[in-house]
Amino acid sequence: MAEARTELEAQARLMRLATYSSVSVAAASIDVKLAAWAPPDSVAMLSTLVDSLLDALASLFNLYAVNRALQPPDREHRFGHGKAEPLAALAQTAFISGSAIFLVIEAGHRIYQPRSVDNVELGVGVMIFSIVATFMLTRFQAYVIRRTGSLAIQADSLHYVGDLLANGVVVAALVLVSWFGWLLADPLFALGIAAYILYIAWQIARRALDMLMDRELSDEERDRIRQMALAHPEVLDLHDLRTRAAGRQLFIQLHLELDGTMNLYRAHRVADAVEAEIRGAYPEAEVMIHQDPHGIKEDHADYA
Repeated sequence: MAEARTELEAQARLMRLATYSSVSVAAASIDVKLAAWAPPDSVAMLSTLVDSLLDALASLFNLYAVNRALQPPDREHRFGHGKAEPLAALAQTAFISGSAIFLVIEAGHRIYQPRSVDNVELGVGVMIFSIVATFMLTRFQAYVIRRTGSLAIQADSLHYVGDLLANGVVVAALVLVSWFGWLLADPLFALGIAAYILYIAWQIARRALDMLMDRELSDEERDRIRQMALAHPEVLDLHDLRTRAAGRQLFIQLHLELDGTMNLYRAHRVADAVEAEIRGAYPEAEVMIHQDPHGIKEDHADYA
């Protein structure tokens, strides 16, 4: 258990570092894009500037939510604060969707009133800087996600991956307008960015709602838990397995079916052994086990 506690503490540090990193990258991107947007007057460039502004707001909110989610349970929150993570993810969908709507409106104006783009070299240089910084951030976030499974960091990473693709599209739009005179490339590419941003927002919202609505773990995870419980030689069967997640925190409940002649002390020891086995595989889980005599029919809804 000491090793599991050390790992959880390391995960918490990584999650905090990931939030600080995303805020820093967003702030740096805003600075360089703001300085470079006006000379080319590109709507695609403006789209990424607005997106970076919203990224900064979303990342700041994410920083607060992650720190809140990592707080231990208290008297008013006995199940912890893990649901701050999906709430932060939902807030990010609002920021991301708002930027997409702004892009659609601005791109629509430019389709009807196309404009040339000036000082393309400066714009391309800024976008390359942003691409490199964002790529490094997303690689670090991917590592943190593998270690922690954090939904808030996943949401943050998803929209930064969207930014990475959007920045590449902006470079292409600037080159097409400058070299080939295709003025519609700028607003049309901006519309493509908006569509992708909305897709990313939907992916984030769906995952967040699953967690807020206490969706079960995957069938594979449930089968794994079931097999660990049934592996104990004195467990005859189990039923009423229920699982849910709140941020990093997992909640696993189940009923063990044991020999009806077993005394209470032995039944308790068996349940402790099963709990230890499950917590060895899921150190962040709170495991609640009820012991039942085998063969007794109970009115429990078990959805397999």
